[in-house]
Amino acid sequence: MINLFKSWLKNSLISLLLVILFLGISTAGWTPSSSAALPAGNAITDGNALLRNALPIDNKQVRQLQASLEDISTQLRANRRWGAISSDLSKALRILDNPSKLLASIPAERQPQAQALITELKSDITAMQEVAEAKDKEQIRQQRANVLNLVGELEALMIKGFPFKVPAEYSNLAQLKGRATVEIKTNKGPITIVVDGYSAPVTSGNFVDLVQRGFYNGLEFTRSEESYVLQIGDPPGKEVGFIDPKTGKYRAIPLEVLVEGDKEPTYGITLEDAGRYTDMPVLPFSAFGALAMARPESDVNGGSSQIFFFLFEAELTPAGRNLLDGRYAVFGYVTEGKKVLDQLKAGDKIESAKVIQGIENLVEPQVYES
Repeated sequence: MINLFKSWLKNSLISLLLVILFLGISTAGWTPSSSAALPAGNAITDGNALLRNALPIDNKQVRQLQASLEDISTQLRANRRWGAISSDLSKALRILDNPSKLLASIPAERQPQAQALITELKSDITAMQEVAEAKDKEQIRQQRANVLNLVGELEALMIKGFPFKVPAEYSNLAQLKGRATVEIKTNKGPITIVVDGYSAPVTSGNFVDLVQRGFYNGLEFTRSEESYVLQIGDPPGKEVGFIDPKTGKYRAIPLEVLVEGDKEPTYGITLEDAGRYTDMPVLPFSAFGALAMARPESDVNGGSSQIFFFLFEAELTPAGRNLLDGRYAVFGYVTEGKKVLDQLKAGDKIESAKVIQGIENLVEPQVYES
């Protein structure tokens, strides 16, 4: 088993202090839970929202639509500000009442589907206004989740091809040119994961390929009582990763992190070592159920089959900063079954894992003769 957490935590705390010193920030009075020296605002802790934000699209109107609906969650936490919620819903409807700018980013062949989604969104948001007037908190929360799923479908229609080319040295590895949904059945219940090839095509492709091979079926989770991660993927025997039966070799996966504003991921180096201390990954560790590739502490390109779920600890994920971001590659989030995930302990098992959507986006690994 790759010893992921303990050595990482020690080194990360040291590195964080170095970052603070590098930025010229005083450490006087600083504690891990303090907001000193951190950006204002709250980190996004919803994996679904992070996945929507990660889509490679450029349409201001749909992002404004998304933001107005996501803001409802903030208002619900702030003593149920129903006036602000009604304002958010009205803003969303104004955007949908003038759909030309939304449709401008959607190819002609997808326009009928987009128009149907817009019609459905208008109907559902109008219904939400009635619920807001009745001040039904649980109902508005459920309806918000449903309409945001529709917004995500509308945003997906705006994607025009895969946004970048994987470097040649990794082109022989499996790649996910899009997204895939994986259902994992454990002895405690089911978990659904969405993996994002738009942000991490090699890491996601490797995972989906292994799921297709049945690699994770029957494997046990590991989790220490003090750890905030749940890890799996160590095969039986002396090996710590996947041995490709066609080549007989260990399949090594490079560290792969897409930073906000970059056109393609950074490979083979942590953001810290690249001097990008304050840059934020598109897929951060700020959400419960973030899924990432484990690796040896000393080898950024030594990952293979071992993965881990981040179970979230507020002191490790302050707003705008994260001790894990840039050190390990997040490639997806748990979207259903979070309660099951939280219950899993060492010795629990994956009974089966199956790709239920997006398998057509998998590019199989290539085998070249040496």
